[in-house]
Amino acid sequence: MIKLSRRSILAAAPAALALRVYPACAKDYGPGVTDTEIKIGNTVPYSGPASPYGTIGKAQAAYYKMINDKGGINGRKINFISYDDAYSPPKAVEQVRKLVEQDQVLFVESPLGTPTNSAIWAYMNQKKVPQLFVATGATKWNDPKGHPWTMGWQPNYQSEGRIYATYILKEKPEAKIGVLFQNDDFGKDYLKGLKDGLGEKNAKMVAVEGPYETTDPTVDSQIVSMKSAGCDVFVNCGTPKFAAQGIRKAAEIGWKPLHVLSSVGNSVGAALKPAGLDNSKDIVSDFYLKDPTDTAWKDDQGYKDWVAFMDKYYPEGDKTDGGNVTGYSQAQTAVQVLTQCGDNLTRENVMKQAANLKDFVLPMCLPGIKLNTSPTDFAPMKQVQMGRFDGTRWQLFGSLIAGAVEHT
Repeated sequence: MIKLSRRSILAAAPAALALRVYPACAKDYGPGVTDTEIKIGNTVPYSGPASPYGTIGKAQAAYYKMINDKGGINGRKINFISYDDAYSPPKAVEQVRKLVEQDQVLFVESPLGTPTNSAIWAYMNQKKVPQLFVATGATKWNDPKGHPWTMGWQPNYQSEGRIYATYILKEKPEAKIGVLFQNDDFGKDYLKGLKDGLGEKNAKMVAVEGPYETTDPTVDSQIVSMKSAGCDVFVNCGTPKFAAQGIRKAAEIGWKPLHVLSSVGNSVGAALKPAGLDNSKDIVSDFYLKDPTDTAWKDDQGYKDWVAFMDKYYPEGDKTDGGNVTGYSQAQTAVQVLTQCGDNLTRENVMKQAANLKDFVLPMCLPGIKLNTSPTDFAPMKQVQMGRFDGTRWQLFGSLIAGAVEHT
């Protein structure tokens, strides 16, 4: 038997203690994290009036499966828990509470919809749970002082509205404008941005404001009233179902205005096909992601990687639906944040890293668009490019336009 002196035991103790304590100090975990797993929560409308967006959640789930097949993030597999909120604020609250209190997720990633995110906004910040990369462009998500646990992702709606105003003033300076918009913060942001962009002098150009409720069966009456009022510009800010109805009704009644379609409704698969591709010809819209129907990207590596992903991990997904580009890109952004976190996977560090994106390039973003955030800037994406639908695909024109609107 080997006997150790008291001195040798004391000398060895610090090294032994360091070996025992170091792993605990090196790793810092929040809820939903182990050495092998990271739980991420999500809500999306798999049913209800905005169900075409359900494919975004499916694309995200497929992307995380691909990441897991490649070994996960720093050795940890993603457990992506996505619930249907039916685009209903009360349902969203119920599902998010379940994610936070029962499932114990580390954070909620890209919950979709302005009304649903508005319903959980206070709760997420009270509980100090990251509400990351919300799938809505409402301007209010860029509020790091008032709501430090919530962050946007896409260009905000007021910015887009300003951009539409600039385009209309150039193309039809004497226009009478009809605006279709959802009667909530989402739609009102577009309307405000449009009017702000037109300026006080030109605000009267908006002749018809046509709000709709998500429970409305159609928006036919709004479209008819715009034609009757002599509007020669139609700004269509509907989600895919209502955007498609607006396009189709305008064609049915022979109304051919300059048609500006917002980015939320410009998916070929989810909106233009249901409306009729012929009915959609010459519509203009704005883009920040590569449109999957645009053959200009056929040799682009980012596009080819996305097609390969869809073929292997989401073969039933519609490759003409831009929602599948959105979900893929949102999940990529979350993976970047988690990669930056390393072994410090606390909710605090998740927000810290989300607020430290530096010129991050998403392969399916338009060339030149980079994501940047800081502790005082929670609006990662700030640029768009205009495009015109030729009856088959969107054709981009002009250069990138920046129109960020700061939170006040």
